[in-house]
Amino acid sequence: MRLDDFRALVEGLLQRVPPAYLDGVVAVEVSPKTIPHPVRGDVYTLGECIPLQWSGSGADLQSRVILYHGSFAALARLGDFDWREEAWETLTHELRHHLEWRANQAALEAFDWAAEQNFARHDGQAFDPAFYRSGEKITDGVYKVDDDVFIEGERGMGKGVGYEITWHGRRYRVPLPKDLRSPAFVTLQGLADPPPGDAVLVLSRAASLFDVWRRPRVTQVTVVMEPRDA
Repeated sequence: MRLDDFRALVEGLLQRVPPAYLDGVVAVEVSPKTIPHPVRGDVYTLGECIPLQWSGSGADLQSRVILYHGSFAALARLGDFDWREEAWETLTHELRHHLEWRANQAALEAFDWAAEQNFARHDGQAFDPAFYRSGEKITDGVYKVDDDVFIEGERGMGKGVGYEITWHGRRYRVPLPKDLRSPAFVTLQGLADPPPGDAVLVLSRAASLFDVWRRPRVTQVTVVMEPRDA
């Protein structure tokens, strides 16, 4: 299905949604992006509900819902695929997320804090090395904050040799610098199906009593991945 046809489909489906479910939803958008699952090669993110602003208890939360046409198209290429059914299921699923956000002030505050910490990371400022865990959990050891995906690595593994990860069904070697010190955030380039933002390998270190008084300094580096199953 073409992008314009998909937009028309979503606009038509919106007419079936009770107004109460759309309260606080400032926009339902269709994006051309393809959002691959960080681990599984046959899974894509079809939609997302993004909290925008709120006050007090969160009952006045405003959100933006996005459906990713590129992800729908990628799944359609894998086999039988009902565009209308999948679009309706995704739309209602993300609207339920909006209602759940409204009822959970603590989760909203954690989400907002994680986004602020991620901005600091991008700007090269100090940040809490565990902030990403307050974002969306995709699967065990994999989290998402905004468009960035964070993959937890094992402490002490691969230093000076390389670290292997699975991304969207493919194996890659991560060539780590020999002098890399943890905690470290390693931005991964060279992925065949990258996320819209950064893919980051997080190498943590054992917690220390000194961390109570002083935030540990985080090393940030960028490396080019090497496919292992090309």
